Amino acid sequence: MAMNIVLIYPEIPQNTGNIARTCAATGAELHLIEPLGFSLSDRYLKRAGLDYWGLMRYHVYPDLESFLRQMPENARMFFATTKAPQRYDQVQYRDGDYLFFGQETRGLPENLLQKRYEDCIRIPMREEARSLNLSNSVAIVLYEALRQNDFPGLLSKGSLTGREENEGAWLDYV
Repeated sequence: MAMNIVLIYPEIPQNTGNIARTCAATGAELHLIEPLGFSLSDRYLKRAGLDYWGLMRYHVYPDLESFLRQMPENARMFFATTKAPQRYDQVQYRDGDYLFFGQETRGLPENLLQKRYEDCIRIPMREEARSLNLSNSVAIVLYEALRQNDFPGLLSKGSLTGREENEGAWLDYV
């Protein structure tokens, strides 16, 4: 199983491309709920996701009802919103959870939030700030869920490559 990222009516192709890259790097599945504010062949979408689209699984649904009908009966869902009663890190995530995010200009539909208010989560921020960027929000919540589950299937350590680098003046400051 994998974590599931659900984008309801995303509008900005660069955000969705960045989210696709995050899903590819983490093994999360991406679910896109139409209408989309862009074409999936959009060059900005492809540029933001680079060559990662082939490394991840994504699905497109014609509407929210179609998506909800195909979900497993016991699926756990969490809804990211600035209107939530609890922080995103106060939830115990499990492999296979569905993390919902709304469109960039409006967020998630409030009638959906009302039905599942106990499952709404918030990323803390200053009162004066309306919201965070969608792709940043997805990364923050997804990585918390993965951290809680000990980053299943992900490499935890890297290594230096040994490649030759040009000396730079900035090295004098390190």
